[in-house]
Amino acid sequence: MGNRKKIKFDKETEVIGEICKALGHSTRIHIMTLLWKKNNRTCGEIVELLPFAQSTISKHLLELKKANLVNIKNKGKKIIYSIEVDKIQILKKFFANFISTIDISEQDKSTVLKTRHKVKGRNSHLKQYNYEFPHKKIKDDTL
Repeated sequence: MGNRKKIKFDKETEVIGEICKALGHSTRIHIMTLLWKKNNRTCGEIVELLPFAQSTISKHLLELKKANLVNIKNKGKKIIYSIEVDKIQILKKFFANFISTIDISEQDKSTVLKTRHKVKGRNSHLKQYNYEFPHKKIKDDTL
């Protein structure tokens, strides 16, 4: 095994990384969306709105809590979850700045998401040419 380099980033970059990691699951994004639409929900209320077991929702809420994306208030035996707005503002500011720096020409906008190289056949996921050994080529199944 090789050594892994640990790079120290500024605090804001570390926070954004933690937020994005926590939001890296579609269920957690959906939970955050539900909380954004109506704040102060219990786990039970979220379970009623999503097709997952209570234990699954609880685990996702725990991950959101670890990333400080949700606040917790105890109300009797119930736990009330709400969004930590300051963290969302940090993320909003980051993406607004990030998107404003992207400059895509009008001509390229229509092709940004399109694949330019299409290879048909069984090995379509492979490169058309082996650059390490130029004399080896993928068989063209279309002939």
